[in-house]
Amino acid sequence: MNKPLKYTLLAAGLLAAGLLFYNKVYIPKTTYERITPTVGEMRTEVFGIGNVGAEHIYTITAQTGGRITALHTDEGKWVKKGDLLIEIDSVDLPQLLEEAKIAANKAVSEYTATQKEMDSLLAQKHLAQITYRRYLKLKERSFASKAEYDKAKADLDVIVAQIEATKAHIVSAQMEIDRANKAVNALEEKLARYKVYAPIDGYVIARKAEVAQSVLPSQAVLQIVAPNEVWVRAFIDEKLSGSIKVGQQADIKLRSQYERIFKGSVKRIVAESDPVTQEREVDVAFNKVPIPFYINEQAEVTISSKTYKNVIKIPAKALTYYKEKPGVWTEKDGHAHFIPVKILTRDHDEVAVEGIADNIQILIESSKKKPLKEGSRVH
Repeated sequence: MNKPLKYTLLAAGLLAAGLLFYNKVYIPKTTYERITPTVGEMRTEVFGIGNVGAEHIYTITAQTGGRITALHTDEGKWVKKGDLLIEIDSVDLPQLLEEAKIAANKAVSEYTATQKEMDSLLAQKHLAQITYRRYLKLKERSFASKAEYDKAKADLDVIVAQIEATKAHIVSAQMEIDRANKAVNALEEKLARYKVYAPIDGYVIARKAEVAQSVLPSQAVLQIVAPNEVWVRAFIDEKLSGSIKVGQQADIKLRSQYERIFKGSVKRIVAESDPVTQEREVDVAFNKVPIPFYINEQAEVTISSKTYKNVIKIPAKALTYYKEKPGVWTEKDGHAHFIPVKILTRDHDEVAVEGIADNIQILIESSKKKPLKEGSRVH
């Protein structure tokens, strides 16, 4: 084979290899997916994990010590304000109360009798005064003896003395009535402590004692929460919590019902952060409380801290960084061109930006493609 033919074949081979490389390697490596931004609404969301709790948990306690004779509710039950919840053995208090009521009635009867005795003495006094005045006149005219006059005066004096004594008896009887009534009231109040009633309309979340169990004063027996006070105590990273405000809307997911989303709103932001975890407690209330609910169940909250309207949105994969600036790649005269953007907000899938037109064609970088640089050839 002569040399010209040899070089011709070699050149043809190199050309074929170059064409093959260009078409099979270079072109695919410099061909990029393109997307167009969208315009719409985007919410800034803050995510947190916490547990179901309540603004107030009402602990129902025994007001006095004793043995529980009846429990009229249980965990997972609804109660209304004023419902009888707990009865404790009052031992002999009912009998003591009955005796005190009898004593009070007796005191009233004695007071009534003494009052009637007073009425009788007053009538006798009136008659004795008439008799005394008559004998006084007769004595002055010498028609009656001194002995008769003295007897009339003595009878009047005796009745007056009896009236004074009866007045003292009436005061004493009134004091006895007051004492007996106070004893009755004290026993009734003490007896009332052996029955415990619901302080609110609520839901029983815990039962901490059983029938026939002996309890001490102030020992917890039941726990109740009001449904409108149920919320999620979520813990938010301090870096993200600055944009959260009371009243912002939120989505709640319960671990036991993860496929459902419950609507809620921020009700309270605790003023003190945890110095160890550097998280802040944010309490998110349910708009409609799930029934049943379980205190301390794990829950997730997503709080909508701000809503952007009519903003340009790009997929998160379209956002890149070039020379430490965020932006997007686009094509200009067949070459890559970087446009810096301002990030307004982002979520897991999209980023809201400023600085580009809504009809621009954006190049999507890929680890399988050639890295983009300013001026790179693109197809």
